[in-house]
Amino acid sequence: MKTLGVILVLPFLIWGGIRVEKYINFGIECSGRMKRAADANSIELAKTEMQQVVKYLEDNKMTSGYTTALLWKPPSEDVGFFFRNMKESLDELEKMSPDATPLERSNMLMKLRETLLDSGQSTSVTYPNGLEIFPNNTGYAIFGCLSSVLAVVGVVIFVKSFD
Repeated sequence: MKTLGVILVLPFLIWGGIRVEKYINFGIECSGRMKRAADANSIELAKTEMQQVVKYLEDNKMTSGYTTALLWKPPSEDVGFFFRNMKESLDELEKMSPDATPLERSNMLMKLRETLLDSGQSTSVTYPNGLEIFPNNTGYAIFGCLSSVLAVVGVVIFVKSFD
């Protein structure tokens, strides 16, 4: 019975491990680069980071849709808007003339920072919630719910096996 209890908990642990891995990878490849672009002190540095952000989004098919499209489509979770915003930010950086004045460069970097970061009680990178697992959000939600139920059953079986 103890073995069955442990086996029923494993899917939940796998789900959690996959979610953590996806979140870390997204932080390294996308949101971390967005933060670096926002912190860049030159157009060239910002452009290099934004090129990687746009490439990551395109490679991972994060160019349209919503992260929570089951019941409603809130604007904050519109992946298409987010992608277009990142792409247009990169386009503006690439169009910046090498002869631009320091003021023009500074204004461009300030505009980029405002696009990439939200300022509230703390400063954070702006992207749709759940983007790290997009476009498989529904699958992860179902897997998470089912594995949670199995985990609860598994823990009950495991604890009861000591009686």
